[in-house]
Amino acid sequence: MIRRIIRKRRPAPTLAGISLEEELALIRVELMYGLRVNREAYLRRKVDERNEMATRMRERDAADMLSDLRGSLERAVQPTVVDLHSRRRSHSAQDPEPA
Repeated sequence: MIRRIIRKRRPAPTLAGISLEEELALIRVELMYGLRVNREAYLRRKVDERNEMATRMRERDAADMLSDLRGSLERAVQPTVVDLHSRRRSHSAQDPEPA
C-alpha cells in the first residue's frame, strides 16, 4: 500500500505548478467562502511574483537583504513579558469551580 501511495504522489512543484498544499488551500478557500479561484490566474500571479523576487535578489547585496530581514523580524515579533507570580496569585485568589 505504501508503494502505491508513493507512486501516486504528485511530482515536486515546478516553476509554474500548483503544489498539493496550495491546491488544498485553494479548495479550502472555495469551500469556506463560496468563492471560485481561477487556477490559471493564480499560476500567472505565482510566476510573476517569483520573477519579481528573483529580480530583487539579483539586484541586492546579501548583507542588505539580511539587515532588511532582521528589521522586519524585529518589527513583526514584539517581545511580551509575563509576570508569572502575579498570574499565580490571581488564580489562587479565585474560588475553585464547583464539582
